Amino acid sequence: MTQDKTTNQSWGGRFSEPVDAFVARFTASVDFDKRLYKHDIQGSIAHATMLAKVGVLTDAERDTIIDGLNGIRSEIEAGQFDWRVDLEDVHMNIEARLTDRIGITGKKLHTGRSRNDQVATDIRLWLREEIDVIVAELIRLQTGLLDQAERHNAVIMPGFTHLQTAQPVTFGHHLLAWFEMLQRDRERLIDCRKRVNRMPLGSAALAGTTYPIDRSVTCELLGFEAISGNSLDGVSDRDFAIEFCAAASLAMMHLSRFSEELVLWTSAQFNFIALPDRFCTGSSIMPQKKNPDVPELVRGKSGRVYGHLMGLLTLMKSQPLAYNKDNQEDKEPLFDAVDTLRDSLRAFADMIPAIEPRVEVMREAALRGFSTATDLADYLVRKGIPFRDCHEIVGHAVKYGVDSGKDLAEMSLDELRRFSDQIEQDVFEVLTLEGSVNARDHIGGTAPAQVLAAVQRGRALLKA
Repeated sequence: MTQDKTTNQSWGGRFSEPVDAFVARFTASVDFDKRLYKHDIQGSIAHATMLAKVGVLTDAERDTIIDGLNGIRSEIEAGQFDWRVDLEDVHMNIEARLTDRIGITGKKLHTGRSRNDQVATDIRLWLREEIDVIVAELIRLQTGLLDQAERHNAVIMPGFTHLQTAQPVTFGHHLLAWFEMLQRDRERLIDCRKRVNRMPLGSAALAGTTYPIDRSVTCELLGFEAISGNSLDGVSDRDFAIEFCAAASLAMMHLSRFSEELVLWTSAQFNFIALPDRFCTGSSIMPQKKNPDVPELVRGKSGRVYGHLMGLLTLMKSQPLAYNKDNQEDKEPLFDAVDTLRDSLRAFADMIPAIEPRVEVMREAALRGFSTATDLADYLVRKGIPFRDCHEIVGHAVKYGVDSGKDLAEMSLDELRRFSDQIEQDVFEVLTLEGSVNARDHIGGTAPAQVLAAVQRGRALLKA
């Protein structure tokens, strides 16, 4: 019995009528999964090489297939490839074109595999490559932070809790807090990559194949670290995509936090930093406006990555083994999560080195809000007074400062001694901003020397 020419050539033998045109468009994925073409061809070349090694293909057939696939890659990259919706996806478009180019030998390529293990392999190859690009962007951004922290290790600014002035810190120390967040993001992605880099090819549709394939050959050719141990899990597992989106969500959360601070710091109310014009836009009606669009947009984009994580979790939560058509819905959220994180990191990596702190504005802000109050309490503790009593003493001093309009460092010794006769002339060494930040001279502290030491530790981490 001959196949109906109007049905899909990959599976049409079972069907007596063509798929409805709308259903064909509705079920097709080629519009978005064609970005996997390089990885699909890469996997097919490895598969053909393995089939020849085990005697399923002849060497001549293997070479013909590989030449044909390389020619198709050139067609795609030259924009000369005709993507067809009726062929559903990237895999069948490439396979059909291969048969057009080299004849019946092209139909032998699919021996011993299914689109189920093929797409699972393609996505892993693609995501592995994208993680490497993202990690490189993370390193570029971290390097920019280290450079800025080193340059501004002694610039004093207010540190905040509850967005209220708390204690003075150094600008370099604040930037290194961002570095630490990104370091955890980088570690998570590197760890995630290990689970991405496992090969499902050879699982076939769900139960493996009766052909004498050698999965170790394709594993080595494709650079996978391990082979999936169960064929059912191999075709249906999307944990790696969910795990990536979880790591991406955390990274976007961190970038959103950075963005919030940058937006605040560029406002007229703070005026802590200047962003170059190339990272900002103006207003269509207010000529004076300079809007921090890049951090605002990154802050907004965090929500879409969170949504992709929830979408993938929901996609997978009720699926029985093994592969289901639902899994076609894994690609668009994953693709967009990758694109969003990569582009956000790129924007920040370009922007952070260009930030200019307004040193005097930051210093003046640190002088407001009694930021050295804790230092005064610590001073009194060293005089032998219990901390809770010191806390109360300093609280009274701050209240006096609020009423008199004086910072602690602006009070005379006689004024300060109203609250404790243990206060001596040396108190002014700890009430200055420099004295405060330099006093926290320990690992992870705000002292400029510790900032420089942390920068060196950070550079070593990036080289490891």
